Order: sequence, then C-alpha cells, then structure tokens
Amino acid sequence: MPSTPSVHPVAGAAASAGALADQPVILFVDDEAQSCKWFARTFADEFNVLTATSVDDALALLHERGRTVALLVTDYRMPQRNGLDLLLAVQHEHKHLVRLLATAYAEKEVAIAAINEGHVFRILEKPLDLAQTRLILREAMTLYRAQTLERALQENRMQSMRETLGFLAHELNTPLATVRGFVEAITGRYLAPGSPVPVNPVAPDAAGSMACFSERQPGEVMAALAGAGRSAVYCQSLVSAFVRSARDAFPGVIDQPVMVSSLVHALLLEFPFERDEHDERSWVSCEVISDFALPGQRDLLYLVLSTLTKNALQALHGQPAPRLQIVLGREPGPEGRARPWIRFVDNGHGIAPDILARLLREPVTTRAQSGGNGMGLMFCRRVLQSLGGSIELNSEPGHGTTVSLYFKP
Repeated sequence: MPSTPSVHPVAGAAASAGALADQPVILFVDDEAQSCKWFARTFADEFNVLTATSVDDALALLHERGRTVALLVTDYRMPQRNGLDLLLAVQHEHKHLVRLLATAYAEKEVAIAAINEGHVFRILEKPLDLAQTRLILREAMTLYRAQTLERALQENRMQSMRETLGFLAHELNTPLATVRGFVEAITGRYLAPGSPVPVNPVAPDAAGSMACFSERQPGEVMAALAGAGRSAVYCQSLVSAFVRSARDAFPGVIDQPVMVSSLVHALLLEFPFERDEHDERSWVSCEVISDFALPGQRDLLYLVLSTLTKNALQALHGQPAPRLQIVLGREPGPEGRARPWIRFVDNGHGIAPDILARLLREPVTTRAQSGGNGMGLMFCRRVLQSLGGSIELNSEPGHGTTVSLYFKP
C-alpha cells in the first residue's frame, strides 16, 4: 500500500451493501484516513467494513454496534492513544472480538505486549499484503464464528443448569415444609408431666391414648423438636436463596444493591443456632464500624455469611467463653478509595499452619466425621472473586481465627 498524505482524522464508515449488510463487521482503525478508505474499498467485496481514525472513535463505534462487530484490526502507531491502548480497552466490554494488530514497527516488545496483554490473533506487517491480509481475515472470521457457536452452546448449557438447579431447589421446599409440619404437629400435642389426657372432640367417650418418650434430661425431646424446626426453616431460607440466585442469573436481570448490615441482621435472625445448653446465639455479636452497600448478589453473599458462621460456631464448641464477632468496616484502598470489608473473628481452637495454607485452594476438612467436605471456603472464595473481591484467613493454633472478606472500593 503506497504511503498517503496525512488527512484530518474523522471517524468514517464504509460498509458493503446487499448480502453483506447482515454479516459480522470488521472494524479497521488507523489514524490515516486514506488508509481507512483503502482498507474498506479493498475488502468490501467480501467483508462488511467499518473504519475509525482514533481509539476514541473506535470505542464509540463499538459501544454503538456492540456484538455486530466481529474483528478488530488496529494500527499501532497513532497519536494520543495507540493500538495497544485500544486492545487493552476492549478486554472487558468486548471480549467477543477477534483482534489483529497492524504495524510497520515490528519491535519485539510491541509484538509480545500485543499477544500477552492485547490477546491478538495475528500481527499484520505494514504495508499490508493484499492476498495475505485477505487470507488472515478469513481465518479470523472463521475463528469468530467458531467462538460464537461455542459461546451459544455454553450459554445454553448454563441456562439449562440454572433451570435444573432452580427446579431442584423449588422441589425441595415441599419435603422441608412437610418436616416442619410434622415437627409443629408433635410439638402442639406435647403434654407436660402430670397433664390430663385431652378429650377427643370427635369422640368424647373414646378412651384417650398417649405415646411416651424417655428423656435423659427434662425438656430434651422438645429441644430436639425445636432444633429440627429451626433447621428446616433455615434450609428453606437457603433453598429460597438458591431459587432467587438461579432466577437472577438470567441475562438482563438487574441486581439490586444490598446493605451489608441488613444482610447480617437477616443472618442472625434466620440462622439455626443451637439454643439448648450451648445457646450459640449468645456467642455471636455484630459491630458496624462502617456500613456499606454491595451491587447485588444478595443471596450468594447470604450463603457465604452462613457458611462462615457455621464454620466458626463448630470451632467454638468446647471453648471456654466462646465468642464470634462479625465486624463491618472500611480501610484505605487503591487510588485513595475506601475498601469495604467484613470480618469473622472467633476465639476458637485456631487452625494448624499446614491446613491453613491449603484451605482456600483444596477441599480440606477437619470435620469429615460430622459430614464436612471442605468445599465451603472454596465456594466462598469463588463468590468473592466473582464480585471482584477476595478472602483472607489468619489463624494461630490456640488463638482463634479471623476470616476477612474484601470487596471492590
């Protein structure tokens, strides 16, 4: 391609007509307007082409055209912001693009950065060779179509999984409600020692009947029934959260922000604390140094808080003066923005260093005999990562454990 005089950079668009109008688009970006015209004119017989003469113009076109753009071909040397800047800018909002970099300056550093940071499919050397460029554009378009098909299949699989899990969670409500009904029915018929047998209102003359339970200590049976009822209620709340999460995961659903203090308050009301000789609820306190809102995912966060509460309570059994403190606050973060956090601080037995180092990476458990599988903390880590946050563990044997949840500023 012959060199051309510099022209005033304005965003342009050139698209092939007819059958190509509905085809995926190639966006070509070069600060030389003449180069844009040459590219559009040369490849318009086979491809639908848009052109832009700056990074800002290219981003504006991508924002307007969205997923209709399949390939991004950008020059490297441009004033103000270069081609690598554009490649990095599209990383998050336009992941579907197949990216190519065109440059007459084939420095090794530029090529490495383009591949490693900009995730380019090919590097085109200027002046562009027409036949070679056309061949590479065809390969890139083939890759785009294959990736588009794979994304569609993946989305279908994910939607099917969401629907299946949502249905399963919904169906679990029925047996849980039945369990609660049985517990309430037995509890409602409880007679304290020495109470008279009630008269049957349907058949007053019929002899009453009683079923007796032996107790190792007074109130044991009623405490067990109450515990079963609380566990059923808690399981139903988790199932309900699961159903909402499956529903909210559908595209187009807008997450509603949630205040963390309200989430902790709900946890303390709904969690099935043991209330017999342990009285676990009295072990737990909450301190709000600074409240904050999170952008949605209320139900997943609720499951995280429930998991951490359960783990801490199990570690506190057998400890003198057991204590779990849930603290909400902020601390200085990057660029001067406050970073919100939630901390679970207990005075339990602590965690051995070799186990602590593996807890967030492997399904490690010290409670396999009671049904633990070590997946809880890994689930918590994945949820925090999906929200752009992180989780940290600090513990010493005999000195308790602190679990810190950090969120994006």
